[in-house]
Amino acid sequence: MLILRSLGSHKFSTSTIVSVERKSGRSGELVLVTVRHEIRANGVLAVTDEHDIVYRQAPQQGAPPPPASEPDSARGADFRRTVSPDPVLLFRYSALTFNGHRIHYDRSYVTGVEGYPGLVVHGPLQATLLLDLLDRHVPGTRVASFAFRARSPLFDTASFDVCGAHQGASVRLWTSTPDGRIAMDAVAELA
Repeated sequence: MLILRSLGSHKFSTSTIVSVERKSGRSGELVLVTVRHEIRANGVLAVTDEHDIVYRQAPQQGAPPPPASEPDSARGADFRRTVSPDPVLLFRYSALTFNGHRIHYDRSYVTGVEGYPGLVVHGPLQATLLLDLLDRHVPGTRVASFAFRARSPLFDTASFDVCGAHQGASVRLWTSTPDGRIAMDAVAELA
């Protein structure tokens, strides 16, 4: 599937479904969809953004949650910031990104139907906060590439940390759950 959108004067975005794959995971059946977004300005490719989206099977009523990842205390942060998510932040990010999924803004739905303990913090919001952290602590840095992977959900029920550590020509970034587990892992390669 290919979608072409105009972004204004001589700017276009093309979205392509690259692959669809069925798998089984700890939480049941999964469908992995890879979507590539290419943004062109004056006919020149300016940005390529590839998303691997995981759609999971609805949990069975009363089923135990999948096991959480182990805490990763071996990581030392060179810089860190605490974020306190709230319904307004999550709603605004949903609106900004045209994300209509109710898990981010409808508490009765997410707790009653999906079975989560609170509103889910968007993966892309976490990625945005990680890049913001990098910009705050290494101002003016140019990022050549940025890759991230969600490992565990975050909820609006508690604050979480966004952390970073220098590693040569790259910066390792991560979000940390209130109990110290890695929620999102990322690497920013510096230009």
